[in-house]
Amino acid sequence: MAILNYTTTVDAFKTVSEIEYILMKHKAKSIMKNYENESITGLSFLIDTGTQQLPIQLPVKIDECLKVLQREKKNSSRSNIKATREQAERVAWRILKDWIEAQMALLDIEMVSMQEIFLPYIEIKGQTLYQKLSEQQFLLDGQVI
Repeated sequence: MAILNYTTTVDAFKTVSEIEYILMKHKAKSIMKNYENESITGLSFLIDTGTQQLPIQLPVKIDECLKVLQREKKNSSRSNIKATREQAERVAWRILKDWIEAQMALLDIEMVSMQEIFLPYIEIKGQTLYQKLSEQQFLLDGQVI
């Protein structure tokens, strides 16, 4: 299986800037980056629903991406797979940018709302909605949060 963007040479900081521009063009507010060891590890922003602003937390799982690149390099005949942390960072951010572009295209044709797109990433009391539901094993007992 070929990993999307596995050969990208676009720096993660450039990709994050592109993501910020896409989000800003679609009315995201207060875009903030999270850093760790000189790497961008996450992106947070607000979306305005008209009645409130919802905090969104987009994680980028660089370590997980690195594990997949390493596995692909080991199991593939393609010798051009770079399985470094720097490459994993570039690939993870580039894939996230592609996903956001696709989601914004759906938004542009009014198939979805911003809330629908980013529902799993809405932050409630320090956790995303996805994380909260995952802790509950996705069992809905009438109370999600």
